[in-house]
Amino acid sequence: MNRRELLLSAALAGLTGPLRSVAHSDETKVPTSTHEDEVLWTRRVPVKWDVDIAIIGAGMAGISAALSAARSGMRVLLVERFAIAGGMLTTGGVSNFCGEMTGQGEVFDAIVEALHAWNAIGHERPSVFHYEILAIVLQELLLKRSVKVLFHTSFVDAREQDGRVTEIILRSKSGPEAVRARLFIDCTGDADLARALNFSVFKGRAADGLQLPMSMMYFVRHVTGTPPVPRAPEGWFKRLENETDLPMTSVWPDGPDGNAIKIKIPMYDATDTESLTAAEIQGRRRMCEVMDYHQRVEGKPWMLDHCSPTIGIREGARIEGDYVLQVDDLRAGRTFDDGIARGTFYLDGHKPDDDKRTYILPQDELEVPPYQIPLRSLIARDGKNLLMAGRCFSCDQLALSSARVSTTCSMMGQAAGITAALAVQQGCDVRDVAPAEVRRIVLERGAILDV
Repeated sequence: MNRRELLLSAALAGLTGPLRSVAHSDETKVPTSTHEDEVLWTRRVPVKWDVDIAIIGAGMAGISAALSAARSGMRVLLVERFAIAGGMLTTGGVSNFCGEMTGQGEVFDAIVEALHAWNAIGHERPSVFHYEILAIVLQELLLKRSVKVLFHTSFVDAREQDGRVTEIILRSKSGPEAVRARLFIDCTGDADLARALNFSVFKGRAADGLQLPMSMMYFVRHVTGTPPVPRAPEGWFKRLENETDLPMTSVWPDGPDGNAIKIKIPMYDATDTESLTAAEIQGRRRMCEVMDYHQRVEGKPWMLDHCSPTIGIREGARIEGDYVLQVDDLRAGRTFDDGIARGTFYLDGHKPDDDKRTYILPQDELEVPPYQIPLRSLIARDGKNLLMAGRCFSCDQLALSSARVSTTCSMMGQAAGITAALAVQQGCDVRDVAPAEVRRIVLERGAILDV
């Protein structure tokens, strides 16, 4: 490939500036940024990759988008900031699929089949898997379909002209590099690509913008005898004396003599660097407090094995699409002419302003019937060639609390990859792709859309 370059100018290319607020009755407007001091920077960046489809984020949505687009014959680049694929399921330590395990489509089926072949799923529960094996499975499936994967690579910025994304800028050990593609898919979970372009996004609940709470995952082993189990020294962290002092704590199996433990960490913003840093710090502090309680007060023979490399995030920012899926759509079990994915999980929306097991809705309002997600909710309103899938798709907060689970994200990602491939093959914008053709291929590839 010739060493082509583009001039990246943060000011002249329109890549900086205030984040546009979104007027949407059910969501809090994203506040406009203000900067008292600014720096103008320019540099030439090599266009290292020229592909059909570029996908940012290798969680279940991004993986599924990449695998489905590659199956359609596309040249696909998948960018991931961590060392492994899987997103919250691996780096976040969430070793459990939520939602239905069948009918999600051939991509999810291939993942589950591979986990069974490794004997790495379903020993204690059908949906519980070995997260380290999942990371291996995902990378090998990507390589088998010739997806170009870049680990340890962060999205930095993007360029667009008249609503069409032209290039994205990445940063890795190789330095800053540009990617040119026909279609882009934002699977970052936090709408990173859309926010860089000042496309319309929203987040949080209407009253105060608070996001669904984060969770810290950590893992323990059951031990007895010597050597002594590491324990928090007196004075390092707050001592919890009663069960009522604990945050919401969930415990599930993690292989022989082990458990995975999840604790609720509310009141932080996944799209803000300082807030996310504070969430990581608070998560590990609370982990130490809860661990000490289980060891000291309850006498659990538990030793800390490890903590997930990153805190678990339920909600970042969502991109405004051509349709915003509402919680009332879920309650009605709504179908759409352009329905391309199916959700079944309950409204798992924990209150964002306390750390107990409390829900936004009353318990008798949590269940929803099966519902469809329309293709329009995967098309960025402000873009001509930008799709999204996963937890940054176009929906309100309570709809997200159901649709954010990994199985549904996989269905969305598969549909986004199919749509992107059709747009490339037909040389058209994503809106010009016939939804009926996307649905036909989604069904052909094993997804169940009936509600």
